[in-house]
Amino acid sequence: MSELLEKAKNFVAEKVGHVKKPEADLTDVDFKKVSFGSVEYLAKISVTNPYGVDLPICDITYNLKSVGREIISGTVPDPGSIEGKDITVLEVLLKVPHNILLTLAKDIGADWDIDYELDIGLTIDLPVFGNFTIPLNKKGAIKLPSLF
Repeated sequence: MSELLEKAKNFVAEKVGHVKKPEADLTDVDFKKVSFGSVEYLAKISVTNPYGVDLPICDITYNLKSVGREIISGTVPDPGSIEGKDITVLEVLLKVPHNILLTLAKDIGADWDIDYELDIGLTIDLPVFGNFTIPLNKKGAIKLPSLF
């Protein structure tokens, strides 16, 4: 009996492994604006949906780090859905308080930018399979706004 169960489990795992899944790419992280309490950056995620139906997005989690330290983290709850058989661009707003930028003064230095690493988890509700998280990562440098 356990041999039959093992064969069934392997069969299902093989079939599920070949099913097309949505794909995502963290395409851009750019400066958006400066406000009284923070600097805002915008991360853009391009998501390709291979299915003919819209897929609901459960949430988007993010973690922005610089010099090995977490700058900000959070969750975007219920950001909408991914269009069926299409590419959807999602935007994640990252608000960095000014006081945190001051603690990164050594990294900012003369080049007036922040070397960063951004981790994003895009959780999608796939019918039959349940929640599916696509991990995304991007490293780069974000230019700070100049007053001059």
